[in-house]
Amino acid sequence: MVNGTLLSILFLSGISDQPNLQLPLFLIFLHIYCMTLVGNLLIIVLVVIDSHLHTPMYFFLANLAFLDLCSASLTTPRMLFDLITNNWKMSVPACLTQVYFFILLVTTEILLLAVMSFDRYVAICRPLHYVQIMHWKACIQLAVSVWTLCIVYSLVHILITLRLTFCDSNIVQSFFCDLPKLFQISCTDVFINILTIFLLGGLVEMVFVLMTFIPYITVFSTVLKIKEKDKRFKAFSTCSSHLTVAFVFYGTLTFNYFKPSDKYQYTTDRLASVFYTTITPLLNPLIYSLRNHELKAAIKRMYKACDFSNI
Repeated sequence: MVNGTLLSILFLSGISDQPNLQLPLFLIFLHIYCMTLVGNLLIIVLVVIDSHLHTPMYFFLANLAFLDLCSASLTTPRMLFDLITNNWKMSVPACLTQVYFFILLVTTEILLLAVMSFDRYVAICRPLHYVQIMHWKACIQLAVSVWTLCIVYSLVHILITLRLTFCDSNIVQSFFCDLPKLFQISCTDVFINILTIFLLGGLVEMVFVLMTFIPYITVFSTVLKIKEKDKRFKAFSTCSSHLTVAFVFYGTLTFNYFKPSDKYQYTTDRLASVFYTTITPLLNPLIYSLRNHELKAAIKRMYKACDFSNI
């Protein structure tokens, strides 16, 4: 029997303990969020309206942009509201809802990066069979499978999280509801939750991380054999964009969840959390836009079609 009163309201610790930083941080993150919305919406619009981008690679890129939109919108608007009102209060059901969608979006991005890696492998290493393997029906089936698997996976985690109660501390040491932070303030035994994360989460993530990076051993070996300089450069450009996004995404997650603890842990926690919840969704469209010549060409075509000079 747990002693104490069960809590229904949690308080987030926020980003900064300095009141004079609230307004500057609000303006900074508002600017970042607006840029994230514009960048990712631009990619989605380009893929939809430009026939040159009606290929499997850009179909999955549009899915990634949609994921980044959702990821940023899951945490940033609430953070902006709390910064301007200094509220930082959230009900337990709302907190668990945010946890569920956070797990869903992170896991979906892990699987989607693996699917995008497979697409590049087929395109470069088996170009003659690319149309037969990566046809539109297969692409849609892959996308639906990724979302379905991640919905079920996230549901498993949230169902065993619903058993947690909070009766001692109601302060979550983060600016959003993160599963490890909830474990820290739970007065219910979290052994099953942690075991599920290590067994189920570790297995799923390890398999798909390997599926993301291992194909590039063959891909780069094949690219180096391409004699035409333009084709070799184009292949390197698309692959390097995907790999850069993957390294940024996995690097920030690994740093946040598997770093050694030290006396600056709280500060580094907040910095890493800010990076993968607000900065990474902004970096992804920038990386693809700056390194992908087809996207840059599509932006120019859209600009000419709009003919802004006559407005």
